[in-house]
Amino acid sequence: MSDNIPCVILVEPQLAENVGMAARAMKNCALKELRLVNPREDHLSAKALSASSNSEEVLRQAKVYNSTTAAIADLQYVLATTARHRDQTKKVFNADAGAAEIAVRLSNNEKCGLMFGPERTGLRNEDVCLADAVINVPLNPEHCSLNLSQAVLLVGYEFYKTQIMPQPPKLVTNHTRVADKEKVLSFCRHLENRLENFANYKDEHKKEKLVINLRNIFTRSEMTEQELNTLYGIINYLTTK
Repeated sequence: MSDNIPCVILVEPQLAENVGMAARAMKNCALKELRLVNPREDHLSAKALSASSNSEEVLRQAKVYNSTTAAIADLQYVLATTARHRDQTKKVFNADAGAAEIAVRLSNNEKCGLMFGPERTGLRNEDVCLADAVINVPLNPEHCSLNLSQAVLLVGYEFYKTQIMPQPPKLVTNHTRVADKEKVLSFCRHLENRLENFANYKDEHKKEKLVINLRNIFTRSEMTEQELNTLYGIINYLTTK
């Protein structure tokens, strides 16, 4: 991941533990620089440090400012997060589009910031007007309020995804492996042999469809060797009682 990452600006955060949890969210997303504008409580208090959950270095390196303008003075591009329409002419991004915009600007060596408002009210109009654009996360309109740390994590994660190579889905087999087709089909034949006395299996009109359905079930399931052995044991137990 590049060393060129956005800073996080918390404007007038109210609770120390929320600042601590925001620091934790930042570290989850490899964000390191925290700027605080007039925090109401000490960001290095025991409550904040405890809530940060091993992210104390983010708090200890945080810088405190007496105004939003001072906190963003050295930045070239700032996105303000807000859930409400502010009657201001601003470009509005959702979280992933905003993160992509930040990533492009960082690649051009622009210094960027993500700005979040107080827990109770969110950013004021005076703060939003200082930003270049807005991030608005579309959520359930009946309840779109986010905790401060949740907002930091959501936006931070979208940025983090722009910096890493996405991992393709994979099947975790632990101490076994996916069975090859011969083993799966051998199991199917074993099961079919145990069905000789089943009424539908004796009926030639139904047998073909039954066999196809059974083989479809097991060949499309990425069965592991361990799972096949378990099924062998179950079938043998049920058919020898």
